[in-house]
Amino acid sequence: MYVTAEHLRDQVIRPTLKYLGVWTEACEDFLLQAAIEAPELGLFSARSSGLGLYHITTAQHRDIWDRYLAYRPELASRVRGLASQRAFLSDPDGELQTNLGYCTAVAWLLYQRSRVSADEPQRAAATATA
Repeated sequence: MYVTAEHLRDQVIRPTLKYLGVWTEACEDFLLQAAIEAPELGLFSARSSGLGLYHITTAQHRDIWDRYLAYRPELASRVRGLASQRAFLSDPDGELQTNLGYCTAVAWLLYQRSRVSADEPQRAAATATA
């Protein structure tokens, strides 16, 4: 199966971001670039060790559920809605390899969480000086 960048953008990335309620052109561009150059961005793992389009590791996948989505039940429910009914329960990491929408959502969450973490010291400093 051959997938073009336009197809990935129009049929996977944009609908997934809209479903999550976070679509912007910049978000869409970032995820398309991440799919093309995942390891070079430093957020995702090397092509040989990660799973799926964005090369997300098993550890990253579990961590996003245990340390991020566990505290955001509404968002967790939306992301879980992208996963297959039965396959997710028996092999959650398999969803990263076979479900482009789910994989895209997890990639976005990893990126979003890294941005929030990077901004926290700046926000704390700004609050302390205010």
